Amino acid sequence: MKNVTVYQTKKEAGRPWNQVSDIDWNYKGNSITSIKLFPNQQYQQWLGFGGAFTEAAAYNWSQLSETNKSAIIHAYFNKETGLGYNLGRTAIHSSDFALGNYTYVEEGDVNLETFNIEREQKYVLPFIQAAESEAQETITILASPWSPPAWMKTNNEMNNGGKLLDEYREAWANYYVKYVKAMEAKGVAIWGISVQNEPEATQVWDSCIYTAEEERDFVKNYLGPIMEKNGLGDKKIIIWDHNRDVIVERATTVLSDPEAAKYVWGTGNHWYVSEEFANLSKVHEAFPDKHLLFTEGCIEGGVKLGAWHTGERYARNIIGDMNNWLEGFIDWNLVLDMQGGPNHVGNYCDAPIIVDTEQDDVHFNSSYYYIGHFSKFIKPGAKRIAHETELEEVSLVAFRNEDESIAVVLLNETEMAKETSLELEGNVMNLAIPGRCITTVVFT
Repeated sequence: MKNVTVYQTKKEAGRPWNQVSDIDWNYKGNSITSIKLFPNQQYQQWLGFGGAFTEAAAYNWSQLSETNKSAIIHAYFNKETGLGYNLGRTAIHSSDFALGNYTYVEEGDVNLETFNIEREQKYVLPFIQAAESEAQETITILASPWSPPAWMKTNNEMNNGGKLLDEYREAWANYYVKYVKAMEAKGVAIWGISVQNEPEATQVWDSCIYTAEEERDFVKNYLGPIMEKNGLGDKKIIIWDHNRDVIVERATTVLSDPEAAKYVWGTGNHWYVSEEFANLSKVHEAFPDKHLLFTEGCIEGGVKLGAWHTGERYARNIIGDMNNWLEGFIDWNLVLDMQGGPNHVGNYCDAPIIVDTEQDDVHFNSSYYYIGHFSKFIKPGAKRIAHETELEEVSLVAFRNEDESIAVVLLNETEMAKETSLELEGNVMNLAIPGRCITTVVFT
């Protein structure tokens, strides 16, 4: 490693991703080394970063001028100057971040003869197609349902929880097949599906409850075999798709059953309720051949324009999960309006990019820049490497990219500046980390 570049984004006024000059590197340090990197001790391979193409996000994007539509797509998906997103998530019909409850079939159509995704052609599909054009590659898309159609459920409505009726399990599994094939017929490849978004939460919006045993049996007896029978056995199936608090118990119930596990690619996690990052390692250690993917996280309670703690929450969660075998990160809504919607039940949230559709303005939150400290420098295919640190109150993670460059991300959430040194392959560099700052060090 001959060169080192340092990028910092700090709460005090300054340019995001500011390149710090005058870095003293490539010498044998005399000071105490508080961080050591071990590039030959490697762990999981990284899939990438992305966000969700919800109907709400796509609608907001559609309301902007062509100039701002292009700017947003560039900001997220350009590999040179944007975040370089390569992952995405879609909802199988409506979520709360839709303009209303909707499905793809008429009521009572068990054979799915009326299945039609025409609604997605208005907002969602053009948004995805623009992203793929900018990325110059196929986006790796996870598709998730929030609820079966109302008539398939015990409570006869899409909202407020309820369960899938036993007599409709086959029809519901076929619904995923129809969705994947319909999207791909429109030129949008679906990489994988999750069984159910947040299967333990009864929400006032689109939701459906599964116990761990019910999820296991649905995968084993219906979803897995039916996907395979229809030529979709290569599509990844993700279980849980919910919070870290009980991820160990939920994953264990499904993955301990060989007949269910053979269909499952891995486990999805969200960041709400719990920051018990070590739970991901527990799942990995129990089932090392399975994968871990962050499938949703956002700042709840509406827009926090200009807030700094929001970016810090992103970075803290990304670092925590990465150090516990996470393989990819999918943010929630890509673009929300000034209220944090639209959301058909008023569950407003924040997003890295907020738009004022009436004034045709685009606002970038701290979360956008914080994500970039990872996604711009830790590329798909990178592998996490080992590190040792004595630096208190600063969290960090390090990856080695396929081009052999090494990226280290350090998060200081305290008000106090920190002085440290990094050692790599016998060489040492000193590093000053301001308070409330995120730093990325790249060795090439």
